[in-house]
Amino acid sequence: MHFNHYGGEAALLAADLVNSLAGDAPLAPLLAARGVTEHALSAAEEAELRGWAARLAECFGPQDLPYRCARVNALLAQASSSPRITLHDGHPHFHYSAPAADPAAHVRALTAAGLAYVVCFAEAHRLGRCARASCGTAFVDTSRNGRRAYCSVRCANNDAVARHRDRRRR
Repeated sequence: MHFNHYGGEAALLAADLVNSLAGDAPLAPLLAARGVTEHALSAAEEAELRGWAARLAECFGPQDLPYRCARVNALLAQASSSPRITLHDGHPHFHYSAPAADPAAHVRALTAAGLAYVVCFAEAHRLGRCARASCGTAFVDTSRNGRRAYCSVRCANNDAVARHRDRRRR
């Protein structure tokens, strides 16, 4: 499944932010790796985005559609900004936040819109959590058939080995 930068790619950033909650590494490199140009964060913005990531986490994993939509709508309401078309690189493209928005506000608007994009234009269940009991990593299922259950091949293999060993013990 192919995503555009301001849709599914923003949802991938949301998953990365959720998964960053497990550590205390600075968020700026993560933002830069996902193409966020204004990624230098103050300490307050960093703390704000960690709180935002905890809210994003509620949108991943198995849940019924009305519940997920309510969660994403709450994020959209909190992250509301003034979307606009920009020409800063010579080509028109869409920005979900105002030009003067601080980096944290931009990331909030971007990630909320990215989750909404997946729910509306892909399939809501593609906002998943790893099925391996000891993992729980958030991911966006970009597979062709939308049936991904694990965050990585490694987790899928480890879970298969554990199930096999369990069966042999019984």
